[in-house]
Amino acid sequence: MADSVVFSNMIAARAKGSCDFNALTFVSVNSDNELHEEVRSYSTLQSNGQRMASALIDIGMEKGDSFALVMQNHPEFVDAMVASSICGTVFVPLDPRTKGEKLAYMLGFAECRGAIVADYALGAVLAVVEQTPSLEWLWVVSTGVATDFSNSPIPVTWLSDIPPQPAGELPSAVAHPDEAMQMLFTSGTTGDPKAIVASYAKFDNVASIGPLLGLNDSDCLYTGLSLTHANAQLITLGNALKMGLPCVISRKFTKSRLWDICRRYGCTFFNLLGGMTTAIYSESERPSDADNPVKMVLSAGMPVAIWDDFSCRFDLQVFEFYGAAEGGMTFNAPGCGPVGSIGKPPPNLEAKIVDENDVACPPHVQGEIVFRNIDGSSPTVIYYKNPLASREKTRGGWLRMGDVGHTDDEGWFYFDYRQGGGIRHNGDFINASFVEKAISKYSEVDDVFVYGVEAASAVPGEKDVVAIVVPVPGTEIDIASIYRHCREQLESNFVPGFIQVMKEIPKTASEKPQERFCLDFFREHPETVYTEPKL
Repeated sequence: MADSVVFSNMIAARAKGSCDFNALTFVSVNSDNELHEEVRSYSTLQSNGQRMASALIDIGMEKGDSFALVMQNHPEFVDAMVASSICGTVFVPLDPRTKGEKLAYMLGFAECRGAIVADYALGAVLAVVEQTPSLEWLWVVSTGVATDFSNSPIPVTWLSDIPPQPAGELPSAVAHPDEAMQMLFTSGTTGDPKAIVASYAKFDNVASIGPLLGLNDSDCLYTGLSLTHANAQLITLGNALKMGLPCVISRKFTKSRLWDICRRYGCTFFNLLGGMTTAIYSESERPSDADNPVKMVLSAGMPVAIWDDFSCRFDLQVFEFYGAAEGGMTFNAPGCGPVGSIGKPPPNLEAKIVDENDVACPPHVQGEIVFRNIDGSSPTVIYYKNPLASREKTRGGWLRMGDVGHTDDEGWFYFDYRQGGGIRHNGDFINASFVEKAISKYSEVDDVFVYGVEAASAVPGEKDVVAIVVPVPGTEIDIASIYRHCREQLESNFVPGFIQVMKEIPKTASEKPQERFCLDFFREHPETVYTEPKL
């Protein structure tokens, strides 16, 4: 079984078979706004993986040791995945924007003995080396950023300078698919991020859902999500490699060049998360919007307010998906479930909505979304060094998602909000997506995110509505004008109590707005926060 599941074995088999081609195309936008590409065939992934694996062994990395990957979507990221699989080490993907205490915590908590770092993130890593005694070595991916590591307290080497591939191939040290492949950190919205220990079997399970998504040999996959996130790494990269489909990966998400990339490479399928959907929709409409090869978007959090408009504008179908890195999954294939529904679980899973006493909720009553295997067994979740959290996550034999949802009379599931994250204002729950849709139509808004702050009324459980707006470059937001726009587009209770102007919305590697940083900015920079002008 391990031969068909372990990542490096899958790559080696394809490299030796009839399906060796330029499987992965990595695209970046250079300083002249031109598209630059790097490619990887299966044989190149295999040879680069062997070379890096040999070098890892030479510097003393042993089976079970961990190292970090601190970079955007570079081909070296996947090379390193192959190498780690050969050595039996555990790789730890980290958002390259992470800095300071949080970066030191993650590197130290995961006991990373080394890190493969892009040059633009090296300074942040070097700044915490002395706080991270487990770090022994750094390899640097060059992108042309001026780099000085002459004063580093640990050895630093350009990745391009590691020795060439030795004669003969190293076999994979992984003996069983349940062995750890990587540690994926959670977003840490309520405290220090937890590290999910993810196995090869877990990667293979998610990388095998392509047929359930309707993918076939004619498809070309695309993602602009970070490979440090489970969505891009398992769903897009994993399914492309598992099915032998071509895959295009942006170095980072680019809403302005998204459709250009899809047209150039003939991409038929890509993933979106809720925040990305709103950002793309807020782009000015163009006559060419529907002139693209994309047949289907796999969306996690398509706002109901723009679902049909998005599909029509870009002439594609929306396949709504729900899940988390720990597990749990629902699908709403095009034309199957109602607009707005996250769907139903696949045949191997059972899901339900439960109240605070674990009693199943009737249709239309909100509760927590939970999952278990169809045979009644509990899904396995392992948080590194945190058995208490691991047990709590699967308390009672059910995977607890921490999300509030409901079902309809036909058993279709709906996501309502993250526990603790709903916006209740004047007794009503505010649908943030409707507010975001309305504001995204304002011509001077480049991006928007709606969240809640503690209500000035001090009513328990109530929040005031805040809309962050990012101006189109070269413009300024006219506060009175945008409020008039909101009054024209929204019912009064949905009109934001505050407009918060920011140059950029802080987001995770998966393009999810980070509400806690927005709230910090709200409190620390009152000069950027506006209320509706009095007439």
